[in-house]
Amino acid sequence: MITFALIGNQNCGKTTLYNQLTGGNQHVGNFPGVTVERKEGMIRKQKDIVVVDLPGIYSLSPYTKEEIVTREFLIKEHPEGIINIIDATNIERNLYLSLQLIQFNIPMVIALNMMDEVSANGGTIDIRKLEDSLGVPVIPIAAVRNQGIEKLISTALETVVNRNTPKQQNFYTGLCAQTYSEITTILTKADRKDKKAAFHAIKLMENDGRVKEEITITKDLGEAIEKRIRTMENTLLTDRKAAVADMRYRFLDSLCSEAVVRPGESIHKRRSLRIDNVLANRYIGIPVFILIMLSVFWLTFGVIGSFLSNLLAGGIQVLTDFLRDILVRAGIKDILVSLVTDGILAGVGSVLSFVPTIVILFFFLALLEDSGYMARVAFIMDKLLGNIGLSGRSFVPMIIGFGCSVPAVMATRTLPSDRDRKMTIFLIPFMSCSAKLPIYGVFTMAFFPNHRALVMISLYLFGLLMGIVSTLFYKKYIFKGEAERFVMELPNYRIPGAKSVLLMLWDKTRDFLTRAFTVIFLASILIWFLQKFTWNLEPSVAGSQSMLADIGHLLTPLFKPLGFEDWRISTALLTGFMAKEAVISTLGVLSGEGVKHLPAALHQLLSPASAYSFLIFTLIYSPCVAAVSIIRRELNTISAIWIMLYQTLFAWVCAWMVYGAIRLLIA
Repeated sequence: MITFALIGNQNCGKTTLYNQLTGGNQHVGNFPGVTVERKEGMIRKQKDIVVVDLPGIYSLSPYTKEEIVTREFLIKEHPEGIINIIDATNIERNLYLSLQLIQFNIPMVIALNMMDEVSANGGTIDIRKLEDSLGVPVIPIAAVRNQGIEKLISTALETVVNRNTPKQQNFYTGLCAQTYSEITTILTKADRKDKKAAFHAIKLMENDGRVKEEITITKDLGEAIEKRIRTMENTLLTDRKAAVADMRYRFLDSLCSEAVVRPGESIHKRRSLRIDNVLANRYIGIPVFILIMLSVFWLTFGVIGSFLSNLLAGGIQVLTDFLRDILVRAGIKDILVSLVTDGILAGVGSVLSFVPTIVILFFFLALLEDSGYMARVAFIMDKLLGNIGLSGRSFVPMIIGFGCSVPAVMATRTLPSDRDRKMTIFLIPFMSCSAKLPIYGVFTMAFFPNHRALVMISLYLFGLLMGIVSTLFYKKYIFKGEAERFVMELPNYRIPGAKSVLLMLWDKTRDFLTRAFTVIFLASILIWFLQKFTWNLEPSVAGSQSMLADIGHLLTPLFKPLGFEDWRISTALLTGFMAKEAVISTLGVLSGEGVKHLPAALHQLLSPASAYSFLIFTLIYSPCVAAVSIIRRELNTISAIWIMLYQTLFAWVCAWMVYGAIRLLIA
């Protein structure tokens, strides 16, 4: 088995190349930070050749989770080869990472991506000069057009099979280069088995704490190394990290001046700058974004989505009635007929009817992301988020949180500051994930049929507002300090690709369907069982005598101040902890009504005021078990428990205040 590590900067086409190499269908975003954890697949037409797609990074300094993931992979898992992908249109900055990878002394090949754009805009790159100067093979490719991929694969395999490690050379000049050379010599003499002496030397010059822990040298040698570094700092009148960075860029500037004729400004770049004059304008950028999102919600919830969801709900109801009739005619026992129709179909069907709404919402979000607009939104939100103590980069996980909290929490790994990362994770539960859409859809259909889009928008905005309030609280009392400065490379605008949009839609729909036929399926059966039987496991004559009713009655006093006095509402909220869609599937089972008639049945349980209070509570209260689990993994158990308790208490207070305010207005 041969393993290649696929490494490059963010937004350099790494996921596109991964898909070309493996025949995979990973989502490719026009957005930095699409890959936040490693993915691996077999290279096409090759036996036992694996490529591991690692998060996009700019250096191997362990500042962010992504950089740590990539660095740990290289150090601990010892891949046989490295495929370093570079954006040829921005070659100097991309080669900064290459210089660090070369020092790992692992067989390596550079994939010079986007060479088609360089050529189209009058640029040229002397490939032979690059290869001679860097000591590694360089293969020009255009990943999106599948050009140069076969040559890249054959060269990478040849490099690994022949164990052609990068030519170790001192790329640099001056005192910094002399210090680097001396430290490398000291480390090599101290441990002749150290194959990464060059990497360790440069990292010691950067005062890398992890490398200091990894290597074992005597105290005298350590002091000798430190003495040389201090001499360098005092002579150059700069700190060690700045000296190393300056040394690398001096070499790259010299190399690129000889080997690269930079391309002119492309038509895509000029077009993007003209569009940014409007969409990223400092005065109208945010109002334009709000208008765009209002339009998306109006189309999703008020025009197209509701029509299609109603149509699907009607179809599921027809199927339920048809199956009930077939089972009764076949002489199946009543209890089994009830399990299939009142339990499984009522529960799962009530959730499935919202698939069209989810597909339409993510269709629009996919268009915005793939066009490159979402990267601009993160940019224009930077100042606004900075006022509440967050970085503009936090906006990326927040947007992902509208789909699902689990990938959103994982996306916080792109944040370089641990403080910003924790604050963003604490903020994500306030985003309305797609699992809550069925709840919003059923309740707005039941209680606010003429103002569905308006109520939906109010919920999203309320969640954002309460998230801001909580963030200010966290900033003042827990996460003190200022957010890191926001740096993001803005991609050019482009026409969204059909494949990319469809892949994203499929990912979201598949997740939703998977949960519907696993978690919701089992929850529906469990709820049906608890509702149909007493504690003595005898069929309950009435639902109010069942095990579930007893559990619900215990919780009812807690929710009475919020306007929920029926035990079925309390029970639905309890099951929502497993998965938010379970709230609707539970109500579908407990109401005893079919999918199509569930909204009408809710009128017997709630008033419009208490229904809106219920929506506010479900918007904010504890994340589902999957989200809590990932929060625990990314932070710790105490943080996960804190978020569960804080969100639930905060939701209770918000719902209580909203319910009271509505009652005062009505009175």
